[in-house]
Amino acid sequence: MAPLPLRDMSKAFTRESDDAPERPLRPRCPSPLPPGAKNYLTATGAQRLREELNRLEQPGREISGSSPSDDESARQLQAINERIDYLRESLRSAVVVAPPSTQDNVVRFGATVTIRERSGEETRYRLVGVDETDVDRDWISWLSPLAKALLNARVGQSVRLKLPAGEKELEIVGIAYE
Repeated sequence: MAPLPLRDMSKAFTRESDDAPERPLRPRCPSPLPPGAKNYLTATGAQRLREELNRLEQPGREISGSSPSDDESARQLQAINERIDYLRESLRSAVVVAPPSTQDNVVRFGATVTIRERSGEETRYRLVGVDETDVDRDWISWLSPLAKALLNARVGQSVRLKLPAGEKELEIVGIAYE
């Protein structure tokens, strides 16, 4: 049997723009917080989220790309709207934590902690909220295993970090706050 010419193809195999069903709504992005956890943010982190939200809510914001297709534009717009919803919810539920009023050399939320491994290598990490996490800057979530090991430790104290590959011993050599 010879294939049918395109002009004889059934309408069931073509898509007319006015016959197209509406796109289903994508479910909201779930919060990265475990149930019952507080949404802690540093003051600077909350300010950055507010600034991002203000930029995204600006009328006339342009969608990236020189001349995106309608589908591409719709996807980009949907992604922007999802980010706006996420930022609004994050800021609504945020508990902004100020740095401690006195430097008591204890690791708390918002601290920048310098640690030394047994090898002598030193690394600095900042303990921040889940929406502030930035791996490139070594800003880690206060819920991460490393942050949990460091919280409430003091300068000079060693802490144990349990990893799938084994345990690491880390010495706290410095604590600072913004």
